[in-house]
Amino acid sequence: MEHHLPTLISDLALILGAGAIVTLLFRKMKQPLVLGYIIAGFLIGPYVGFLPTVSDEANIKTLAEIGVIFLLFGLGIEFSFKKLMNVGGYASITALGEIVFIVVAGYFVGKMLGWGTMDCLFLGGMLASSSTAIIIRTFDELKIKTKVFARVVFGVLVVEDIVVILLMVLLSTVAVTQHIEGAELLFTVAKLLFFLILWFVMGIYLIPTFLKKIKGSMDDEGYLILSIGLCLAMVFIAVQVGFSAELGAFIMGSILAETVCAEKIEHIIKPVKDLFGTIFFVSVGMMIDPSVMREYGWTVLIVTLLVIFGKTIITVLGALISGQSLKQSVQVGMSMAQIGEFAFIVATLGMTLGVISDFLFPVAVGVSAITTFVTPYLIQYSDKAYTAIEKALPAKWLAALDNYSASAHTIQAESEWKKFVKSTLVGFMSNGIVFFALIQIGIHFVFPFFVSFVPNYFSSQIITVLVVLAVSSPFIWAMMFKTPNNIDYKELWTNPDYKNGPLLALGINRILVTVLLITYFVCNIFPSYLSAIIVVLLVILGFYPASKHTRKIYARIENTFLANYRSREIDEARQRGKSSNIIERVFIPHAKTSSWDINLVDLEICQDVEYVGQTIGELSWREKYGINIVYIKRGEQLLYAPGPKEKLLSFDHIGVIASEDQFEKFMPVFNAKIELSHSKTDVEDIVIHKIIIDNACGLNNVAIKNSGIRELTDGLVVGIEREGKHFLNPTPATVFQLNDIVWIVGEKKKLGKIAELYKLQAKKKKEK
Repeated sequence: MEHHLPTLISDLALILGAGAIVTLLFRKMKQPLVLGYIIAGFLIGPYVGFLPTVSDEANIKTLAEIGVIFLLFGLGIEFSFKKLMNVGGYASITALGEIVFIVVAGYFVGKMLGWGTMDCLFLGGMLASSSTAIIIRTFDELKIKTKVFARVVFGVLVVEDIVVILLMVLLSTVAVTQHIEGAELLFTVAKLLFFLILWFVMGIYLIPTFLKKIKGSMDDEGYLILSIGLCLAMVFIAVQVGFSAELGAFIMGSILAETVCAEKIEHIIKPVKDLFGTIFFVSVGMMIDPSVMREYGWTVLIVTLLVIFGKTIITVLGALISGQSLKQSVQVGMSMAQIGEFAFIVATLGMTLGVISDFLFPVAVGVSAITTFVTPYLIQYSDKAYTAIEKALPAKWLAALDNYSASAHTIQAESEWKKFVKSTLVGFMSNGIVFFALIQIGIHFVFPFFVSFVPNYFSSQIITVLVVLAVSSPFIWAMMFKTPNNIDYKELWTNPDYKNGPLLALGINRILVTVLLITYFVCNIFPSYLSAIIVVLLVILGFYPASKHTRKIYARIENTFLANYRSREIDEARQRGKSSNIIERVFIPHAKTSSWDINLVDLEICQDVEYVGQTIGELSWREKYGINIVYIKRGEQLLYAPGPKEKLLSFDHIGVIASEDQFEKFMPVFNAKIELSHSKTDVEDIVIHKIIIDNACGLNNVAIKNSGIRELTDGLVVGIEREGKHFLNPTPATVFQLNDIVWIVGEKKKLGKIAELYKLQAKKKKEK
């Protein structure tokens, strides 16, 4: 009896078998698995004759496209909007400068080599992103994850990921239209931003609420099917509105990343992502023609030199411009000189659209292989490179760079006016986008529906306007009248330090823009301008009496959204029974501490060290070595700001903040290993906050112990910058002076009480 085996099954057996062998070999060699999969694909590809090859390339191509979708979905789950919001300007400036330069440079290198416009554009896109996997692996091997510059690198990688996703959308638009027009690109960017914000706002409101309701009846199988279904649904929506499938997958992943089920979904989806990811990278290797590799060997070398030298130099310059020290800028620059997984995804996009040449894949693979090999050596020798640069530069230049770095980190306290404007504009834009989306639904779907079911045309017009505006009323009210919850608007209005003109102008403009949007909607329903004007006036007159009820509805919507957005941290806090002095599992501040050369490291206390059982006060580590213990993690609880009577016990984890020089002196005494937790727990609530001592704050000539900072905010003063000099871990008796920049470690919400502290000190001075 003859059995027929579908070619897809035999092809999958070949691909996954080759992938399994490569996984074993490359893990033993401690090399990136991605390169191994590509080599496996090359060996079983159609251009190498001594091994079997796949029979049905069309099916493998479809599976590879699914692989890209799940890779981007997995990246989205690992991504967090909170992380992006907490990435400082230093990382954003560095990343954007690097991406713009390398994309432009890649384009002109392609032109120099005589390539077509699309090949040049996609070459730039392929070079835009560094490899997160390679950098993390190298940092692990060199044990430098706790270095200050490593945090800058991680921030740059976060910005790179989101920018390259957006870049892929623009490349898709250019590829489809086959020409570049400024107006069309601007429209695409505006449309992209509109849908990103809309998807985020609606996704955070709807999906976590839905997951909470079904949480009790879901198991692993249910979460797997639901998450894949949501991913593919968003992929379909993204494609329907004119974007790429990859963008849809990333957006859904990033929405699920903000839910309480994020870690479970990430764990469950990982095997699926790895399976299809392996198929994708093996399929990339199958496209490599060795004759093309030989023909374009010089091209690979030229592009490799562009990546190594171009990325290094421009990243160093970007880091310097953002305010990093010369040493850290060199270290950051020499860490970013490689390309990784995104290069193959961008190239696959070009191949799928049929707009790039076949030789781009071999070029990308060759450049990735060489830069992957070179990366550990570049990072390892970055200190020596800095020393050589320091010797070569004139003393005046070095002094100017130091002064610029110090001045770039001098940040004034954000005024209440700036906070008000920022919060108001964010709220106005978010609600405006939701309202505009409801308008489009009303024009294109609701109105045609009522026209087809209501006999009287005028009645259908009235019903459509009433229904859409009724549904939109909470967002209309918020656009016109909503003020930020964390700012006292009345106090801001009556404060003599602020002029009322800008406040009044901001309020009037909000109302005018909202009325214009209402008018735009009504004019699309009523062809007569007179009828439209009458309807708009009636809407405005009838809106005020209903505003109280509308405000309550909006408050419920806003509370639900905020609860969903913070659901992970709230759920984790509830499970641990976190008190006001308990913070998350590991504490990594997001402040811009780079110019200080400060590290915050999680240290585990070994069982056999001498100081077990002694108190922090008895050890006097702060006085002897200048280090500061900011937390103790014991079991499931983490005690923030431990006092001098707190004992250190075996297997405790302590958070120590100090400079690199102080760590070098302290570590032999501590005699413990340094570990960086890989916990997925969000820690954005813990920050290093900076304030400037001026006459208005009331802290001038006040000692730290008398300032009320510890009592009111639970904050620790960990540093003072005074006339260009840095004082790390000052004693409680240290007195603040005018123009001091003070660094305080604490919880974001509690540090928000700094303004109350200013008022309290000012009141004390008046009483005196």
